[in-house]
Amino acid sequence: SDEPEIKYGGIRAMPFILGNETFEKLGSIGTQSNMQVYLTTVFNMNRVSATTLLSVFNGTTNFATLIGAFFSDTYFGRYNTLAFGSIASTLGLLAITMTAAVRKFHPPQCPANADACVGPTASQMAFLLFGFGLMVAGAGAIRPCNLAFGVDQFNPKTESGKRGIDSFFNWYFFTLTFAIMLSVTAVVYIQSDVSWPIGLAIPTVFMLISCFLFFIGTRIYVIVKAEGSPVTSLAQVVAVAVKKRRLKLPEKPETSLFSYTPTKSMNSKLHHTNQFSFLDKAAIVTPEDEIGPDGAAVDRWRLCSVQQVEELKCVIRVLPIWAAAILYHVGEKPQYVVFQAMQSDRHLAGGSFQIPPATYHIFQMLALIIWLPIYDRLIVPFLRRLTGKDTGISILQRMGIGIFLTVVASVVGAFVEDRRRSLALAHPIPGAHSHRGAVSSMSAFWLVPQLTLVGLAEAFGSVGQIEFFYKQFPENMRSFAGSFFFCAMAVASYLTGFLISGVHRWTANSPAGNWLPEDLNKGRLDYFYYLVAGLCALNLCYFIACANWYRYKGAVGPTQQFEMNQHN
Repeated sequence: SDEPEIKYGGIRAMPFILGNETFEKLGSIGTQSNMQVYLTTVFNMNRVSATTLLSVFNGTTNFATLIGAFFSDTYFGRYNTLAFGSIASTLGLLAITMTAAVRKFHPPQCPANADACVGPTASQMAFLLFGFGLMVAGAGAIRPCNLAFGVDQFNPKTESGKRGIDSFFNWYFFTLTFAIMLSVTAVVYIQSDVSWPIGLAIPTVFMLISCFLFFIGTRIYVIVKAEGSPVTSLAQVVAVAVKKRRLKLPEKPETSLFSYTPTKSMNSKLHHTNQFSFLDKAAIVTPEDEIGPDGAAVDRWRLCSVQQVEELKCVIRVLPIWAAAILYHVGEKPQYVVFQAMQSDRHLAGGSFQIPPATYHIFQMLALIIWLPIYDRLIVPFLRRLTGKDTGISILQRMGIGIFLTVVASVVGAFVEDRRRSLALAHPIPGAHSHRGAVSSMSAFWLVPQLTLVGLAEAFGSVGQIEFFYKQFPENMRSFAGSFFFCAMAVASYLTGFLISGVHRWTANSPAGNWLPEDLNKGRLDYFYYLVAGLCALNLCYFIACANWYRYKGAVGPTQQFEMNQHN
């Protein structure tokens, strides 16, 4: 009753937050979506080096979200973290634009028929990496906080606030998809066919608009202050469990262990579970432990509650499922589609206009945005009548379908690449020759089936992962839950870079030849796709085993089946 009344901005704050989010994505994605082409055509990098660099960049960007979530929840709060991220991203995009606009910041243009091109100097690469570093810092601050900051603007205790939160999520993903589609079409076209300096300056201007919209709405925002790191509570459980490792667990831990839940805790109350019973020792009360008049432990580094222990168990249970998400992201992001398009027939309807290579990713986005409403409005109600479950299928089943689709997409990609390569060798387009080799007479639209399957895999797997992490983490760790999704993408980016570099090196002297040479017509990219398909198939088996073992947060009972506890 002594706390001041919070004036929630609600819908009034949405134009500023969603506007900031839309233009931020237009800026960042508008730059990153065509970066493979930029590095290989303007910076004259070879394809393996460019792909590896972008894999490391994407991995570092996604790992940075974990650091951003920690500093946001522990020290600065979401508003200050987002402000820092917006400014850092703007400066990073400005630096990348300068590498294209200023001649001294990039290598000389490579002649069309040159056998070798002049690569970037050390200072040119340093300035490029400086821009990438600023973008990493900006994305690491923005990505884990933007969704949570939007939710902060609504009162979760009122019906209108709950409806506002649901509406915000819908509009958030709509603006995200809109930004991606605009980036891979209009912005990519300007970059590839008009001018790189102009094409990179446009995302920078978008980012400036994003900053303006964010700061102009400051007076309306609800700004939640940082309340300390939730990681401390998890560390306390581990430390106390180790200290009390020699103690014997009681026969009835449900009634014998120390149970205390703070009255103002935002976390839902969790019941005792039998998994990871070693951690239960942190909640054993000894004669040396002191309990205060409010029922809480005086020293939480000597005695922890069952609630604390179960919150740590929630995080530990998520880890095996999170590990399966890594290889899912490897299969869900085909790295060579842009290069395949560059050596395919990209003419539209037999005319002179050629579709930019990076624009073909729009079919992945179209599959996603077309399928989601069909799934939500038609498939889920049908499955609900069939299974009797509110969500039709479980979150883990949804994620499993996504992993299965990565296997199918990789196999389809291998078939298409085999056809593209065969036609490039037997029937190349007369007079057409890309910078890297002959252009196949196969239409680049044959890449659409693989991209469609990848979009469907994202609709099942990625959306399912976000929902899974959001629901299965303790409520006070939802910023970390969001960063976990990006961390899986980070490890996948590093793994993809290692896989590409390793295959390129290991197959260099093989009888079949290098699988991933500069000229794809001389390689066996289809073999690489088969390799990815095999890894994803193994990942699917691993995921099914983990899903059958998994116990949902709040579940009661000794076992947890794949379809249980759909109320979560």
